[in-house]
Amino acid sequence: MANTVDNISKEDWILNTFPEWGTYLNEEIEETEVKDGTVSMWWLGCTGIWLKSAAGTNILCDLWCGTGKRSHGNGQMKKGHQMMRMSGVQKMQPNLRTQPFVIDPFEIKKVDALVVTHIHSDHLDINTAAAVHQNCPTAKFIGPKEVVATWLKWGIPEEKTIIVKPGDEVQVKDIKIVALEAFDRTALVTCEDPAVSLKGKLPQDMDQIAVNYLFETSGGNIYHAGDSHYSNMFAKHGNEHTIDVCLGAYGENPRGITDKVTSVDMLRMAESLNAKVVIPVHYDIWANFMADPKEITELWQFKKDRLKYQFKPFIWQVGGKFTYPTDKDDLEFNFYRGFDDAFSIENDTPFPSFL
Repeated sequence: MANTVDNISKEDWILNTFPEWGTYLNEEIEETEVKDGTVSMWWLGCTGIWLKSAAGTNILCDLWCGTGKRSHGNGQMKKGHQMMRMSGVQKMQPNLRTQPFVIDPFEIKKVDALVVTHIHSDHLDINTAAAVHQNCPTAKFIGPKEVVATWLKWGIPEEKTIIVKPGDEVQVKDIKIVALEAFDRTALVTCEDPAVSLKGKLPQDMDQIAVNYLFETSGGNIYHAGDSHYSNMFAKHGNEHTIDVCLGAYGENPRGITDKVTSVDMLRMAESLNAKVVIPVHYDIWANFMADPKEITELWQFKKDRLKYQFKPFIWQVGGKFTYPTDKDDLEFNFYRGFDDAFSIENDTPFPSFL
């Protein structure tokens, strides 16, 4: 039956439109052959990363396939929300999702491990967990204790899960995953029960709710800081591990809120970790935390000679690929623009000077 305006439904529109990229990126990742001595990764939005090694090992980290606000509701924040606890706010947080879905989770076919940094729902996602569980029967689910507890509640079999705390190492084929301390103070004031008061009490045990990760590969080592704030401990991690690329949760914090790493502290993090490349993530996703990553580049240009920086910033785009060390000297990503086969066949215009 031919399509007409009378037989198109909302369900048709949704299924024909979302995810906006369809399987384009799924296909690209599957078809990519990573060269020896390199490691490739793709930014999936927020802090979601897909890593692929030269041996074909696939690690999925923090892929989030949900949405932010979809209604004004009653205009009030949920009682006990971490932002309310942090700063005594009451008005609803206008955290609209600003990025399209660049990957179809239910078309993921080859994942060796799903790795999650911490308990927040824009990192720990039931849709991703379901897709990996259903499509990748041998995949491991790796995270701190409370992340694993959530997976178990969702129905992930316990034998698929691995609980990690700082200092633990997990070998996934040719990639070693090292769990390290996290510095996410927002996670420490996250408590789902609005009746519970945190005032005057000892904080939660960070090691049970959040970790940072170092992915050690034959092509280079990738440090994923989750939603960590800046910490002096980054220097300890930099002393104890070789870190080639570091990823940090960058954003423009609204008034009275400290939730994301600023441009200055992105540079401090890279310097402390002794990284060679620093990549900001997370600034893309929330309407109320959006920031311009070029600010990081400008500050780096301003400081690099005086402070003798040994690293470079890389400004990515969601859905884009970064290969280390191939791209280590690039400062920005741009998608393939196409049309490199211009005039490979005769063009067809009314006369030669038409365009």
